[in-house]
Amino acid sequence: MIEVENLSKLYRLGQEDVHALREVSFRLDAGEFAAIMGPSGSGKSTLMNLLGCLDQPSSGTYRLDNIDIQDLSANRLAEVRNRRIGFVFQNFNLLPRASALENVELPLLYGRVSGSQGRAREALDRVGLKDRSRHKPTELSGGERQRVAIARAIVNNPAILLADEPTGNLDSATGQEIMEIFRGLNAQGVLVLLVTHEAEIAEYARRVISMRDGRIESDYLREAVPC
Repeated sequence: MIEVENLSKLYRLGQEDVHALREVSFRLDAGEFAAIMGPSGSGKSTLMNLLGCLDQPSSGTYRLDNIDIQDLSANRLAEVRNRRIGFVFQNFNLLPRASALENVELPLLYGRVSGSQGRAREALDRVGLKDRSRHKPTELSGGERQRVAIARAIVNNPAILLADEPTGNLDSATGQEIMEIFRGLNAQGVLVLLVTHEAEIAEYARRVISMRDGRIESDYLREAVPC
């Protein structure tokens, strides 16, 4: 489903070239659960942005469902992001004045999808927040806000879910609850790829990709995933 080959990203800062990503290559198949680990500055978030079609590589290729992403127009990229990929961020990125239901409904409104409110309610139900749909983010706990963010990410039934430090702002118990949601979504066939610096969070993934200095340092399958 995801295939990258010699993917690189170069930023120009003043007179200096910064290599955020250096010739990264790997493949992720449908239904995988993978974690990207590495210290700050290792290239994790840069890679996630490229895979999410939020940025373009400086060189190399990225194929999504055998389609070369670099060949797509801006409008087509936006459509891919909206329909094929769900995003979950550390800081939730919810609209503070909108209800949980309205936040979840946003991708459907952008895509002009009919029956958006009903689908948003179903997504909230999937993450256990059916009874909190009218609450605004300030009226929700951190774990509940992240559940709203996950519901928003899955409301379009994406094949791919990208999560950047999804438990970073949560206590350990709440983080485990969020990871169980990801595990359940993966069991339903969603490809889950998360960025984390926490070893205990990466243990939920079947596959772990470790990065350092913009390169893949190791890529391995774990023998067992905790129940």
